[in-house]
Amino acid sequence: MRWSRVVNVVKCHVGGEINNVVTGGIGDVPGSTVFEKMKHFREHRDDLRQLLLHEPRGSVTQCVNFVVPATDPEAQMGYVIAESTEYPAMSGSNTMCVATALLETGMIPMVEPVTDIVLEAPAGLIRIRCTCENGKVTSVEFENQPAFAYEIGVPLELDGYGTLTVDVAWGGMAYVLADADQLGLKLQPDEAREICDLGQKLKTAAAEQIPVVHPTNPEFAGITQTEFVGPLSRTDGVLTARNAVVVSPGRLDRSPCGTGTSARLAVLKAKGLVEVGEKFVHESVIGSRFESRIDRLTKVGTYDAVVPRVSGQAYITELSQVGLDPADPFPTGYTLSDTWPTAP
Repeated sequence: MRWSRVVNVVKCHVGGEINNVVTGGIGDVPGSTVFEKMKHFREHRDDLRQLLLHEPRGSVTQCVNFVVPATDPEAQMGYVIAESTEYPAMSGSNTMCVATALLETGMIPMVEPVTDIVLEAPAGLIRIRCTCENGKVTSVEFENQPAFAYEIGVPLELDGYGTLTVDVAWGGMAYVLADADQLGLKLQPDEAREICDLGQKLKTAAAEQIPVVHPTNPEFAGITQTEFVGPLSRTDGVLTARNAVVVSPGRLDRSPCGTGTSARLAVLKAKGLVEVGEKFVHESVIGSRFESRIDRLTKVGTYDAVVPRVSGQAYITELSQVGLDPADPFPTGYTLSDTWPTAP
């Protein structure tokens, strides 16, 4: 066996969403902040993301996280999030998997029954409380960077559907949120392909018609995500709803989505539908659940914002080494439209 590159990967999922964690083999990554390290990956080392996420080693349904040294003295570690077509500033499901991998592999010492850690994401510091028992992380609750609504109830023209009314919010990524009922969606597993096709069209239209710029970091991406939101209900007195997030290039997030949950909390607060501290349970298309709440209110630039807390449980599924044979004809993999609906 001859490999020109070897990376150590802790394979994980949370709520069914695959968020693998690279714990070794990437070497030094320049940058005075983790956001700058993320830009270095995007501009100079994207071949590594492609190696791990493209076929034949990966798939469109996977994400990967590169563990890097933190640059802020408050944080124990940093992590750069890489998805199918972009490097987001923040991802809740990925954060849960990174925290679980770091604790369960001993990269950060585990303290039972609770381990508090701080990680540095490209979006900034993420404070995390992990409940632990018998060497297992049984819950990860993270305090996200502030979330806020850019627009509430704005019109959006979508071919074949006329004028829709949507919301636009930041939850660590920028989302266009559309009511599932107005589009005839029940957010069930058998609608997954329909949801993805419509979600791609919707986010493309929203990015063109509703340009948004983050008030404190204009380098954060504009609208790249669609979130279809189901109706609110109360289950045993707890505010509950289903959602479906479409990740480019057109695939369904299997989890309830941490940044999507944060964005929805911001929209619900702007509409007066949730109170600070009130539990909100968000459910994915496959029935997995995250618990969440608004911890407190704040401001981001001129926007009223919320500080969300979101929790779930991640699971390690495999420890592996991924290598590259120098003679391999697919060193950065490939994508085909039968699984990648649009080119990355």
